[in-house]
Amino acid sequence: MEFHQGRLLDHVHLRARDLAASKRFYRAVLAALCHQPTFETEQAIVFDELYIDQAESYRSHVHIAFQAVDPVAVHRFYEAGIANGGKDNGEPGERPYHPGYFAAFLLDPDGNNIEAVYHGPTTRSSADVVIRPLETDA
Repeated sequence: MEFHQGRLLDHVHLRARDLAASKRFYRAVLAALCHQPTFETEQAIVFDELYIDQAESYRSHVHIAFQAVDPVAVHRFYEAGIANGGKDNGEPGERPYHPGYFAAFLLDPDGNNIEAVYHGPTTRSSADVVIRPLETDA
């Protein structure tokens, strides 16, 4: 068994009013960023650290920013989101946050503010963090 995760967040859990609509939206926008579901049931869908399930009492309202590999991926994310139930919350373009910050913002079917961002040319020390359970003596 092996997991690949980031370093700060273990996972984000969204509660969806309409799980089918959320599955359609997140499949499309995350495929545009080259991610596929890592796990799915009738009750939930998971993309790495992002877990989405059917809300029974409350819904989430958060801002989540996904990393994009280039501005073209930001455009694909935006177009896929609009075509799959998302609402415009900021078309693709440069933002004043720092030089090279290129992003697009969508509201998902539950009103969460979803962003794809490209920070400009960079290098990474690692693609992800690999987590493996320790072997124990039985």
